[in-house]
Amino acid sequence: QVQLVESGGGLVQAGGSLRLSCKASGRTFSAMGWFRQAPGKEREFVAGISYSRTMTSTADSVKDRFTISRDNAQNTVWLQMNSLKPEDTAVYYCNLGYYSGSYLPRDFWGQGTQVTVSS
Repeated sequence: QVQLVESGGGLVQAGGSLRLSCKASGRTFSAMGWFRQAPGKEREFVAGISYSRTMTSTADSVKDRFTISRDNAQNTVWLQMNSLKPEDTAVYYCNLGYYSGSYLPRDFWGQGTQVTVSS
């Protein structure tokens, strides 16, 4: 069974950047995405990318600041996060999903990586 392992989280000052990585233990042939969950809030969609990379989507709250990319040869998806804000503080989760009009998650998640943005 494919496993997803996230890395790259940490503590950064507002305005800074981080790059999250999610490596799958095998070929997924699946769309992949990032979600985040802040304390006391529901998990929310951040960004998604199709297997062919022809479709990408990002949440309005991070548009123009976050970029998702992937390399299928490395079984890896990245989330480049720029101009970070304190409200971006959350646990970020990698997900396997699919596109049906928009990105839809499957119940297949990584363990999460903490991102903390200080003001």
